[in-house]
Amino acid sequence: MNKYFNIKILSVVFSAFVLASCMTREKYETPKEAISENLFRTDLLPKDSISMATVSWTEIFTDPVLQKHIAKALENNLDVRVALQNISAADSYLKQSKAAYLPTLSAGPNYTFQTQSLNTQSGQLLNQRNYGSQFDITANVGWEADIWGKLKSQQKAQLAGYLGTVAAHQAVKSDLVAAVASAYYQLLTFDDQKRIINETIILRNKNFETTKALKDAGTVTEVAVQQSEALVFNAESMLISIDVQIALLENTLSVLMGEPAHSIERTSIAAQKMPVSLALGYPANLLQNRPDVKAAEYNLISAFELTNAAKANFYPSLRLTGSGGIVSKDLDQLFSASSLFANVITGLAQPILNKRQIKTQYEVSLVNKEIAYLNFRKSLLNAGREVSDALKIYQSQDNFINLKRKEMNAYKNSVNYSQELVNYGMANYLEVINASVNQLNAELNISTAEYSKLDAGIELYRALGGGWR
Repeated sequence: MNKYFNIKILSVVFSAFVLASCMTREKYETPKEAISENLFRTDLLPKDSISMATVSWTEIFTDPVLQKHIAKALENNLDVRVALQNISAADSYLKQSKAAYLPTLSAGPNYTFQTQSLNTQSGQLLNQRNYGSQFDITANVGWEADIWGKLKSQQKAQLAGYLGTVAAHQAVKSDLVAAVASAYYQLLTFDDQKRIINETIILRNKNFETTKALKDAGTVTEVAVQQSEALVFNAESMLISIDVQIALLENTLSVLMGEPAHSIERTSIAAQKMPVSLALGYPANLLQNRPDVKAAEYNLISAFELTNAAKANFYPSLRLTGSGGIVSKDLDQLFSASSLFANVITGLAQPILNKRQIKTQYEVSLVNKEIAYLNFRKSLLNAGREVSDALKIYQSQDNFINLKRKEMNAYKNSVNYSQELVNYGMANYLEVINASVNQLNAELNISTAEYSKLDAGIELYRALGGGWR
C-alpha cells in the first residue's frame, strides 16, 4: 500500500512539473501586425498566391550562355561556399542541442599520492611524516531533467539558427543569380553601345571628308572642318571608355564565378527575352519565398526561444549525479570486489542569490528578442520597397523607350536636314554638330533604357524571392 501511495505521489508531482513546464514555455507565432496587404505599392495583386518567385531561374534566364555562367557561379562562388560552411557549423550546434537530453558520462583511471605537512596540527601530533597512495578507476554520470522546458527552448533556438543559415545560403544564391544576370545584360548593353559608337565614328568620318570638300568649295570655313574632326575624336574617346568598362565588368563577372579575371563568352542584347510575369503573390507569400525575410524570422524565433530558456533559469532544476568504480591503496588489490564503491545524489536546486546573473540574462534576452522583431519588420518593409521600386521601373520603361525612339528619329532627321542646308550654304555647321551629338546620346539612352528594363525584371524577380530554387 505504501509503495502504491509513493508511486501515486511521484506521478502527481511529475504531472505538476509537466504542467508548470507547459505554462513556462511560450509558443512562437508569426507577428501578424508585421504583415500587411499594402506591403507592395501596386494594384496588381492577384487573387491567388502564385508568384514568379517560385519559378526556377533556368526558366527566367533562357540564354544558354547566361545559364552556363550562373551555374558556374553557384558552384564556385566563394560567398556561396562560406554560406555552406555556416550551415555545417549550425548543424553541429543543432546536433549538440539534441544531445542535451542525454546524461553526461566520464571515466578514467587516477593515482593519488598524499603526505601531510609536519607544520600542521596533525603533523605535529604525530611528529612524523606519513605517506599514502591510492589507485582508482572512477566513472561519473550526471543528468538534468528538463522540467521547465529550458533544454527544449535551447534546441528550438538552435533549430531556428540552423534554418536561418539555410535561408542565408538561399539569399546568397538569390543575390548571386541576380548579380550575374545583371552584369551579363550590362555587358551585352556595352557591346551594343560599342556597335553604336563604331557606326557613329564611320558616319562622322564621312561627314568630316564631306566638310573638307565643302571647305575647298568655299561653302564652309576651316572652323567647320575642325569642329567636324573634333566630333570624330569625341566618338573615338567614347569607344576607349566603353572598352574599359567592358574589361572591368568582365573582371567582375569572373570574380562572381570564382575565377581569375578573363574575357566572358556572351551572345547579343537583341537575343534576350526575359519572361517576367506580374503574378506577385501576397505579402504572406513573400514571407515564404524571400530568403532574407525568412532568415530574419528565424533570428526572431531563436531570440524568442532563448528568452524562454532564460526565463526557465528562475525555477529550480532537478539534477541527478552519481559516481562509481574501484579504488584501492594497493595496485594489486584494485580489481577485487572489496574495491568497489558507488554514490548517487539527486536534488532540486533553486537559485536564490547569484549576483543578479539570471535576471540580467533574462532582461538581455528580452532586449534581443525586441531587436530581432524590429529587424524582422525592417526586412519586410525593405522587401516591399524593393518590389515597389522594381515594379515602377519595369512598368515605366516601355513608354520611356518609345519616347526615346521618337526623340532619336527626330534627331536623325535634324542631322540630315541641317547637313543639306549646310551643303547649300543656308545653315551654320554648329547646327549639324548639335544634332549629331544629340542623335548619338539618344541612341545610347535607348540602349541604356532597354538594359534598365531587363535589370528591373531581374530585380523584381530577386525582390520577390526568386533565384535560389
